[in-house]
Amino acid sequence: MNPYRTLASDAANVIAKNGNAWSAINPESVARMQLQNRFRTGLDIARYTATIMREDMAAYDKDPSQYTQSLGCWHGFIGQQKLISVKKHFGTTKGCYLYLSGWMIAALRSEFGPLPDQSIHEKTSVPALIEELYTFLKQADARELRHLFTELDEARAAGNQVAEKATMDKIDNFQTHVVPIIADIDAGFGNEEATYLLAKKMIEAGACCLQIENQVSDVKQCGHQDGKVTVPHEEFLAKINAIRYAFLEMGVEDGLIVARTDSLGAGLTQKIPVSREPGDLGDQYNAFIAGETITSMDDINGGEIVIRQGDKVIKPHRLPNGLIQFREGTGADRCVLDCITALRNGADMLWIETEKPHVGQIASMVDRIREEVPDAKLIYNNSPSFNWTLSFRQQVYDAWADEGKDVSAYKRDDLMSESYDDSDLSVEADVRIQAFQADASKRAGVFHHLITLPTYHTAAQSTDTLAKDYFGEQGMLAYVREVQRREIREGLACVKHQDMSGSNIGDDHKEYFSGSQALKASGKDNTMNQFG
Repeated sequence: MNPYRTLASDAANVIAKNGNAWSAINPESVARMQLQNRFRTGLDIARYTATIMREDMAAYDKDPSQYTQSLGCWHGFIGQQKLISVKKHFGTTKGCYLYLSGWMIAALRSEFGPLPDQSIHEKTSVPALIEELYTFLKQADARELRHLFTELDEARAAGNQVAEKATMDKIDNFQTHVVPIIADIDAGFGNEEATYLLAKKMIEAGACCLQIENQVSDVKQCGHQDGKVTVPHEEFLAKINAIRYAFLEMGVEDGLIVARTDSLGAGLTQKIPVSREPGDLGDQYNAFIAGETITSMDDINGGEIVIRQGDKVIKPHRLPNGLIQFREGTGADRCVLDCITALRNGADMLWIETEKPHVGQIASMVDRIREEVPDAKLIYNNSPSFNWTLSFRQQVYDAWADEGKDVSAYKRDDLMSESYDDSDLSVEADVRIQAFQADASKRAGVFHHLITLPTYHTAAQSTDTLAKDYFGEQGMLAYVREVQRREIREGLACVKHQDMSGSNIGDDHKEYFSGSQALKASGKDNTMNQFG
């Protein structure tokens, strides 16, 4: 028996046990409501999506072309529309996730108003957005299933058994819009206990994968800005442990932890870790600290500290605020050590924050990591903070120059100019941008590609276009031509915004509850009928 009929049969049995008092309850209506609410709790979602990610990771290990992707979302509706679009265009959500960006929460969701990415927004807004995203994704399920139920009723009314069976198969094989969310917990919003408490809330809301970075929590910076300060490994590992305990406590055994290192662009540390023996983690971390070699106690002033580095003693370089500098040029080596250490101590995947999108740079670090951890996998930030056009045009310029090609027609520092848009160099750069994700997944171990803040930029761009034309000469034509007409012709579900908001689902419920007395919104005078 198929799931739809099984649920209806089970509901009929429960109703029958309660006699005439429940005679108004329709078992098929119960089955439909249950199918529309497949996930009862956030933990149901976390367990389901963790399994999906584990399966996708295994598939990637066998074939690096099977990488996954996501787009950052700052509102439930944005996440919902992304997944509706994915299903419409590709027929499946396989390999498509959502990314919850701390940057966008700070900039768009804080009650303090727009904030920089410095962990100064309300941490409760993080699990709140996870819950909101899944609420909208579940509503997308309910809406699409409702259309199938209507289709089923119409087939039955017409006595078309072939159509009835085909629709029943669609219902029983329905693919949910609920997909994994990779959720940004920043640097943990405090110590390891604070990290654990927030992680629990995020998991309860539905998160199966948490990304944590190795910066100092109270001076955290955006990964693409200056002034980043990293923590010693034992402090970072304590937070990884805290997240793992949270997953296990909540019964999400397959929960995933992404360990992010900002060491490539971080030149400062707040602490000098204790080293108990040569070559331990503390000793390795301290080996990167910049300092002045001392040979006499006279070289030490009051309040200064010294450490041993190998066979010498140094006085670390400290800023006026007490922060300690790393030696220049050690970022890549520190990234490699961070990644190997994290994977050996509970992390499932890595995130290396870079300053440019360069496959060779990423691969140079991943190759070293994989010498120690052969199945190491990365989440990579295809960030809007990069000038992709300029970066790839310069990469092509440099590659051609190294190959001895004539590049005299181009000015390397001016390659963003529109005058180069149709040039051979720019065409080749665009080919490389298009292939970047596939190349990075094949050559540099990138399992998942995400864009952190795409919808921040698309919302600004589309609003700018509409505002310019609507308040200009085009008036209402600006909206009709660029928005509504395109929605209709491209088959966007949200052109019927009443249906998208759940009006028709509400009508169904009214009919279940009130029968023929139900006052429904979807009658002949509903203007949504104009859209067919």
